[in-house]
Amino acid sequence: RHPEVKWAQRSDKLYITIELPDANNPKVKLEPEGNFCFSAVVGKDQALYEVDLDFFDRVNVEDSKINIGLRNIVCVVKKEEKKWWKQLVKTEGKRLPFLKVDWNKWVDEDEENDVGEGMDLGGVDFSKLGMGDDDVDDNEPEDDDEFGSENQAAEGKLSKEL
Repeated sequence: RHPEVKWAQRSDKLYITIELPDANNPKVKLEPEGNFCFSAVVGKDQALYEVDLDFFDRVNVEDSKINIGLRNIVCVVKKEEKKWWKQLVKTEGKRLPFLKVDWNKWVDEDEENDVGEGMDLGGVDFSKLGMGDDDVDDNEPEDDDEFGSENQAAEGKLSKEL
């Protein structure tokens, strides 16, 4: 299964929002080549939701940020080169039905300088996250209140690989 994924861009960054309320054990992996992977389980039946995207160009993992909330996961992914992309992913002509434009964050290229930043994720970034969760048993149940408030970032649940 795929969660709904919304996106918008600026010349220097991407806004990726994964709409998945009550996600348990969320994992995000971002690679400099532009590979973005997400997985989480939801509900009593532990339904697995996954996303694997190959971004149009390279990204800066160290300067990218993430916030895991109760209703969604918001990522601000820094582009390696400051330029507008003609599309989000490399695959041309192949429509991904779960991928939608985030019109609430969308700004046209010629209007970018007229809009403020407005996306503070509390300083959580991919570079400060663990390199994996090898010690975690994926079959162990997670506490329902693990994530706290919607603006509280998850700790130790994400991985980055360079």
